[in-house]
Amino acid sequence: MDYVIIGNSIAAAGCIEGIRRADQNGKITVVGAEPYHVYGRPLISYLLEGKTDLERIKYRPADFYEKNCCTLVKGERALKIDAQKKRVTLSGGAVLPYDRLAIATGSRPFVPRIPNLEKYEYHTFMTLDDALKLQEKIKTVPNARVLIFGAGLIGLKCAEAIHKSVGEITVADMADRVLPSILDHDGAEIIKKHLEGYGLKFLLSTAANPDSFDFDILCVCTGVVPETELAKECGAEVGRGIFVDGKSKTTVKDIYAAGDCTESYSEVTGKRAAIPILPNAYIQGETAGINMAGGIASFDSALPMNAIGFFGKHILTAGVYEGEAVRAKSSEYRKIFVKDGKLKGFIFIDDFKRAGIYTALIRDGGDISGVDIDGLAENAGLNLFPKNFRDEVLRAKN
Repeated sequence: MDYVIIGNSIAAAGCIEGIRRADQNGKITVVGAEPYHVYGRPLISYLLEGKTDLERIKYRPADFYEKNCCTLVKGERALKIDAQKKRVTLSGGAVLPYDRLAIATGSRPFVPRIPNLEKYEYHTFMTLDDALKLQEKIKTVPNARVLIFGAGLIGLKCAEAIHKSVGEITVADMADRVLPSILDHDGAEIIKKHLEGYGLKFLLSTAANPDSFDFDILCVCTGVVPETELAKECGAEVGRGIFVDGKSKTTVKDIYAAGDCTESYSEVTGKRAAIPILPNAYIQGETAGINMAGGIASFDSALPMNAIGFFGKHILTAGVYEGEAVRAKSSEYRKIFVKDGKLKGFIFIDDFKRAGIYTALIRDGGDISGVDIDGLAENAGLNLFPKNFRDEVLRAKN
């Protein structure tokens, strides 16, 4: 069996390990556009801060490909998938035949139409190359004034990564708050004040036009877009991402997809969506690999979830923010969202007690209609729940 994986991402690592669980002998070829060993992209900010190094950002040990009998083609892009002849054409001219193919191409930086942006050199902050280029640029401009377009996860991580190496940082965004994709207004205000304590300046509800600012270095950190072109061109169903089912199959025979390039239906949210977070990427890749190799695996409970910190202040969120919002009184910020007798989501800042129980309630859709909701916001102690729920949790722990 010939397996080809396009992309050398965390989803690809999951796919490799999934294949090897079911097939120890098949040939695996991984095509990576970047010239690096698989690494954890969230770690590039810590690399610039000096908290880690190039060796420690590797997602798997140096002998990962050798141990799994993989061939890694570094620094080449897949240009075309011929689904009829079952082969992939690479940028270097090689043509790879496959029996089963996985697309794990991830996403690319989203650069919106910003007036006059073409007049300026700018940096994105998503890949290791992006981080290294920004690091070199900062070295050439002492006490640089940095302008970051984007107050979301990527923009704020970029700011945290470089704040000790530059003179000042201004973060501008059209949104009216920081982290608009994961925080409500109250939670966002807490994080904004914390970041301002480290010297960051914010211009929110502000149009992005570099002509309107004074700066030395410009970073565009306005989000990501799933890489779907190869899948679309070979006939796979594509929306915002490549559509996959619970087995990580696309709509094209013998082609699977996993990670940030995909979208899928989640039983948790009841919606089809792209959920670009690391745990989902790995599990989806592993699911693809097992099924590609003839095993049986499924993953249909992708949960929107974020665990992230900025300058020592940490955020944990999960689910969707629908229904009644109930805020705990005993913590700086714990808020849960309840609708139709079910826990739909939560936002916690620096207080994560019983987070696993809250997450399980969201994922399982358990009935909490008889639970004291104010008490639940404070602490998901088992005493709040019916006996059958307590028994189930205790069995799971044992």
